[in-house]
Amino acid sequence: MSAPRLKAISSIIVLQVRRYGRSLPRRRRWVAAGLDARLTYVINESCIKCKLMDCVEICPVDCFYEGENMLVIHPDECIDCGVCEPECPVDAIKPDTEPGMERWIEINAQYAKSWPNITVKKPPPADAKEWEGKPDKLQHLSSNPGTGD
Repeated sequence: MSAPRLKAISSIIVLQVRRYGRSLPRRRRWVAAGLDARLTYVINESCIKCKLMDCVEICPVDCFYEGENMLVIHPDECIDCGVCEPECPVDAIKPDTEPGMERWIEINAQYAKSWPNITVKKPPPADAKEWEGKPDKLQHLSSNPGTGD
């Protein structure tokens, strides 16, 4: 593991200790209690046709996958650290516990299985600014994979 990656993971641990105190993050508490531990972050329709990728480089576990016009998070790889959420300039990354995320949990899980992994930020689409903040973009979601790394 590279030194920058180790530093990023160490920073996440520090952030989690600040966030949760000495208690374990909720994912680990749920596992310890024998409950479903599939807590994750998901990407919603705000990413469609924007695909800004500020979140990709900050992820310590490389759980982002690239479609033609959107990114998704693999729910089994996300460690629920939350460092990607504030990095998204279009507010497309949300905890899966938020109301209305059910459809996006399914979409993220489905496409993460077939789209390529992405770990390096790329330039956004040329028309990304035109799509920022537009509602009802699900109809524009392409099932085609991106190019990945």
